[in-house]
This record gives sequence, C-alpha cells and structure tokens, in this order.
Amino acid sequence: MKLLVRNLSRTTTEAEIQAIFEAHGAVQSTNLVLDKKSGGSKGFAFVEIPKVGEAKAAMKQLNGSMLDGRKIRVKKAV
Repeated sequence: MKLLVRNLSRTTTEAEIQAIFEAHGAVQSTNLVLDKKSGGSKGFAFVEIPKVGEAKAAMKQLNGSMLDGRKIRVKKAV
C-alpha cells in the first residue's frame, strides 16, 4: 500500500522518514519529493509498505504525530 506523508519539515530526510515507518513494518520504498529547481524538499513524501495491515497500522499510529517539529499527516495515496 502506498502512503502519502504531508506537512514534512523542509529539513526532514528520506532516511528519517523510512526509519519512523520501519518501526511499524517492512518498508518497500521511500520517496521524498524534491523541487527540481532548488533541490530542496517540497514537504511531502510517498512510502510504500507491501503488507496492508502494517500500512494501516503505520497510518493510524503516525498520522498527527510530530516529526522535526511538525505535525505530519499520513493517508493512503490515490
């Protein structure tokens, strides 16, 4: 299941995102979306967790949690 992670700090790294999601299950991929011109984070990422149960648990646990001083939002990607 592919998850959308929003409201990330511009300083949050892909490794940090992967680490918090791995606490809830096996992460297949993490993709921090970067601005093409500046190379900086756009403030959102996609995380793919193959097992639906683990993905739903991660979504429930991490939605509204704090990461790098920001309250992140996690939902199923469309």
